[in-house]
Amino acid sequence: MKKCFVIFVIQILSICVFSQNRVPIKSRVNVQSDSAKINQIVDGEWVCVGLKKDYAIQYDYDLMFEGKPSYRFELKKEDNTLSGYAKGETKGRAEMSYCYAVSSDFDSADASVYNNASRMKTVYHHGKGFCDQGSIMKYRFSIYVPEDIGHDVSTIFAQWHGMPSRTLVSNPSGEVMLLTDEEFLKLEERMIFKKNVAYDKVETKNKKGETEYKRSKKPNGWLVEQGGYPPMAFGFSEGYFYIKANSDAEWLTDKDVRCNASPAKNEVMKPVRKGFKVCTIAYKMPIGEFPKNKWVTFDIFVRWSEYRRGYNEMLSPGMLDVYMNYDGKENHIVDNQTIDIGRNDREGYYFKFGIYRVGNSNIPVYYNLSGYSEEVLK
Repeated sequence: MKKCFVIFVIQILSICVFSQNRVPIKSRVNVQSDSAKINQIVDGEWVCVGLKKDYAIQYDYDLMFEGKPSYRFELKKEDNTLSGYAKGETKGRAEMSYCYAVSSDFDSADASVYNNASRMKTVYHHGKGFCDQGSIMKYRFSIYVPEDIGHDVSTIFAQWHGMPSRTLVSNPSGEVMLLTDEEFLKLEERMIFKKNVAYDKVETKNKKGETEYKRSKKPNGWLVEQGGYPPMAFGFSEGYFYIKANSDAEWLTDKDVRCNASPAKNEVMKPVRKGFKVCTIAYKMPIGEFPKNKWVTFDIFVRWSEYRRGYNEMLSPGMLDVYMNYDGKENHIVDNQTIDIGRNDREGYYFKFGIYRVGNSNIPVYYNLSGYSEEVLK
């Protein structure tokens, strides 16, 4: 009996020790459509999005950062669950979002406000963690990249997203309109939106005789604002670590116009332009030269570009300044560069980090992130 008890205690201790090494963070929140519950908020400032598998997002007690467990992100070969922009392309996601809303953000509003925001996918517009258009911001975060990271990975590990105005639409005649919430919801009652394209709702009956709605086979000519490339991204692709800035001065984004710069092909600070879109590689470094098995901290200063709302026009360009710090050295990798960076939306920008695997890549990838902070400078 005593021997069995000792074995039982050893087993329990082993489980405890193992669980402290890496602890899965299992909750996920759709920040556009849902408010976050208290038990879904991580460390009082994050919510998780994307793949729900235990290994996708974890506390890592083996790799601490400033006395706290870091966040470990991982995607395996089979973990691309999202469709890409190109036909047949897939993407994978396991990220943490600094921007989200909670139920108390709607306490002073009528009950319909939350329901309407959920339908319009603007719940996070009522929450925390985003800055205004034209803001001057300071950001900081750290990454720990393992020695065995693949040189052919294609992943964004930090990105700043725009917050598109979902009530901005164009009709079949091409007229662009910013609708009221009520006007948009009436439109939504008779249409189904797939990304930015609208289809008429078609009433059908399922096998149980219940009424269901499916979308028509052909688009009906209406378009809705959905956004586009992130205004700023840090990632690995084509054998490089890169920093990329995007700008879109168009009031209603044309999703058919794609403008993208290649870390391998395009020169630093030589913008690629197409229509109202601009894409710039602000910095790049061969992935083989990126510091491995150590914490690398980025300090980022951004003045977001300013746009003329309601018109396809940029009022003033932005500025980007980036320091990359490791081994006690401060490396000034982007030096106060004037740059087009942002989107012509009413709302501003918010931060996410983790793994956003793009370009149909299914190369397994993992790394750790920690130490995020942001500050409004003006």
